[in-house]
Amino acid sequence: MAGVPAVVDVFAPGHIGELTQVVPVELVDAVLEETRTRERRLRNLPSRVGVYFVLTLGLFEHLGSRLVWEKLIAGLDSTTPRPSEKALRDLRRRLGSAPLERLFAVLSGPLGQPSTPGVCYRRWRTVAFDGCSSLSAPDHERNRSWLGRIASRFGGNSYPRVMLMALCETGTRGLIGAVFGPAAEGELAYARQLVGRLTESMLVLADRAFDSNGLLCDVAARGAQFLVRSSSKRRPPVLALLPDGSYLTRLGDLTVRVIEADITVHAADGSRTTGTYRLLTTLTDHRADPATALIKLYHERWEVECAFLALRHTLLKGRVLRSKDPAGITQELWGLLVLYQALRSVMVTAVEAQGGMDPDRAGFTIALEAARDTVIRAHGIIPFPGPDSRPDLTGYIGATVLHHPLPARRPRISARIVKRGISRYHTWNHDGRPLASTPITALTLSVRPPTLAPPRTRAPGKQDRWTQISQIMAASAHRTWQAKEIAHVLGITGRKPFNSLNTQLGYWTRAGRLTRPAPSTYKITLPETLTATSSP
Repeated sequence: MAGVPAVVDVFAPGHIGELTQVVPVELVDAVLEETRTRERRLRNLPSRVGVYFVLTLGLFEHLGSRLVWEKLIAGLDSTTPRPSEKALRDLRRRLGSAPLERLFAVLSGPLGQPSTPGVCYRRWRTVAFDGCSSLSAPDHERNRSWLGRIASRFGGNSYPRVMLMALCETGTRGLIGAVFGPAAEGELAYARQLVGRLTESMLVLADRAFDSNGLLCDVAARGAQFLVRSSSKRRPPVLALLPDGSYLTRLGDLTVRVIEADITVHAADGSRTTGTYRLLTTLTDHRADPATALIKLYHERWEVECAFLALRHTLLKGRVLRSKDPAGITQELWGLLVLYQALRSVMVTAVEAQGGMDPDRAGFTIALEAARDTVIRAHGIIPFPGPDSRPDLTGYIGATVLHHPLPARRPRISARIVKRGISRYHTWNHDGRPLASTPITALTLSVRPPTLAPPRTRAPGKQDRWTQISQIMAASAHRTWQAKEIAHVLGITGRKPFNSLNTQLGYWTRAGRLTRPAPSTYKITLPETLTATSSP
């Protein structure tokens, strides 16, 4: 009727196009109730709309808040609010980060079926730990007080950096868990927070930053298996040599298998690069898990880098995060993680509906652009059955991904160089890798058995240390001896040899051969120990 104002539908902008089927309204309302962030009175900008608005900010990271809102309402027929920049900012502040964090907790987890190509190795689902410290936050005092600044040889960096640690399913690149915070905390501290997400059905792949004994024992305590590259500085003892050239060793109370191999890569330009890998794994059966098969499997660890590439460069376009305080950054990052997981979920569903297709061939950029189209057109918000009265598992986003599949993965090699003047990687090419991405024509794997040290032999007529000391103390079995007196009789001089003697005396005391009535004072215990000739 003329003169009657149109009714404003304040809930109409509560969508993210076809991705609303992955993050439905019912789930968002339940999360708002659980986190106690639902509005107390009906507003022009309800909390439900705020959740979808934060997710849409991640879809259009290159646009400001007002332009993102225009994208969100562009395809709606109903009358919707036209908020100011300040109103949208206040909406984000009122909402906080708790609903987005809880949404990610609900959506995170394995995405692929065990039968999907690339998801499993034997009966284990392959997952990977890794950290990304190249997410930049705006250079504001509140961000600097939380994140600090990363020092480099060129001075302090311009932007504070956020460390994002993710546990990723390598077959689909879906996120099983994620944490983030200041980079100063270190990757190991964040990785320990994600150990609880592991299950007995998982095989963890990780690089040299995660070969800590404590972390690996925590992973094994969860029942998960691991295949981790070890630092070349470690010298694990050889307990048993296996027929394939690998060997068994111990990490605390944990028995693991060590695989050392030389890998030679032949590139299409005629170059040849050789590297050495040392892998630690709980898969100790060399018959069921050959060393060459595990070496090839370790390469799947790089799939987590592809996940970070999609987050950092495809979603963010390499830009600095938009929020200027820690609360806003936390909310923004949880929103990006929810959006990433929703996109991966749609992509995996489409690939599995196709049947026999590797998830690697689903393009993230293609899915992202299709999702943006559905937001602008408000398409697919509510699922409708297809022509055969069955649900459409792929939808517009999935159909676009399947219509433009990526080519089959081809092995390539290139130098680890970042083309920026201040990057520390621009000179790291010691192994002569090609500067440009070059196809690999051949790969040679050679498992290298450990070099066993020859047994120590004692010169004829030379007594071991314990025999000498026991004979000295036998002359006066009832007196006590100070360590410096024993050193004087043995002719030991110098600080380092004297410290070594003190260490041996302490070992024999713990073994019960000696007693220590006073500091640095020793007395032999039982007469039968005087005949012992073994040394530790």
